[in-house]
This record gives sequence, C-alpha cells and structure tokens, in this order.
Amino acid sequence: MGGSLRVAVLGAPGVGKTAIIRQFLFGDYPERHRPTDGPRLYRPAVLLDGAVYDLSIRDGDGAGPGQSPEGQEEWPDSKDWSLQDTDAFVLVYDICSPDSFDYVKALRQRIAETRPAGAPEAPILVVGNKRDRQRLRFGPRRALAALVRRGWRCGYLECSAKYNWHVLRLFRELLRCALVRARPAHPALRLQGALHPARCSLM
Repeated sequence: MGGSLRVAVLGAPGVGKTAIIRQFLFGDYPERHRPTDGPRLYRPAVLLDGAVYDLSIRDGDGAGPGQSPEGQEEWPDSKDWSLQDTDAFVLVYDICSPDSFDYVKALRQRIAETRPAGAPEAPILVVGNKRDRQRLRFGPRRALAALVRRGWRCGYLECSAKYNWHVLRLFRELLRCALVRARPAHPALRLQGALHPARCSLM
C-alpha cells in the first residue's frame, strides 16, 4: 500500500474541472455543461509505479456563476482541507478565457496566503483545458507556460477533457510530484521533471 493523497481541482465555473475528473475516473465526457452543485469528493484508488494510493479528489471551490475572483463566496473556507491539508493542487483555466486565467492567478495567491506556517509545500499544477479549441485561445502557450513556471513557480500543462488528451498525464505527473515534495527541489522543477513515462492506472 502506498498511502493516501489529497488533491484539490479548483478553478472558475465552466472551465472543465468536473469533465477532467470524470475523464480520469470514468472515461466519459458530458456533452452538456451542468454547473457543479457545490464541491464534490471522489475517492478512487490509483496504481502508480507499482504502489496503490487512496486518493481524495475534491472537485470545485464552491464558485457560483457570475462571481468574480475578488469576491468571497467562491473561495473555499480557509479552514477547509482543500486549502490547508491538500497534498497537491490542480488549478484549471480555459485557454479561451483570460478571465479564467486571472481567476487561477488569484487562487494561487489565496493558497499561498492560507497555508499554515510550517506546512509542507504542496505542488501546484496549472492546467489549460479545452486545447481542442486551440484556434480561439487568448494567448500563446509558450508565453503562458513560461509565466507560470518561472513567475508563479508552478507546473504547467494543457489538456482537452473533451478528447481525453493529456488527462491521465496530468494526474500522473501531479501525483509523482506530490510523492517527492519532501525533497529539496523547486516545485515547478519537480513537476517538469516528472514528465518521463510512469505507470498510472485506476483500480
């Protein structure tokens, strides 16, 4: 048994948080978007590099339609495990929506402000979803990736929940980084260093 890991998947409404999780867990994609009614918790078991891990995956941050990152209702409670005790974060934005990218930027800052003093540093992976709509993106991938990796000190990846592109890779890299977070290395470097092939599957 490998142990347990807590993962929070956060982001603005409509960016595809639930779609990414459902592709990872069930291999399906909802054709019609339905707003998530409050945070949801999934508890799958994952086989990674020959070890079994019990995951707790939190879907959503309680955001409601039309709320802005500057508000307070959309933020998880600072005492909630989604901010304080999480082993790894996935911050999702829509590559066609600059507002959703700003939302992720604010979320990242909120996470940094609410982590308890002395708590282990939790890796953060910023994910640009809806890569299948590449022609409508608001900014070049290389520039966004450089900003996130060098300026925000986070990992970066793009995926398409609709076509299940890079979804498994997303969770594989995040989990591998969470497992080695105690090593004295920059979290963004650890995430980028996890790109080599690894076995990861649901049980």
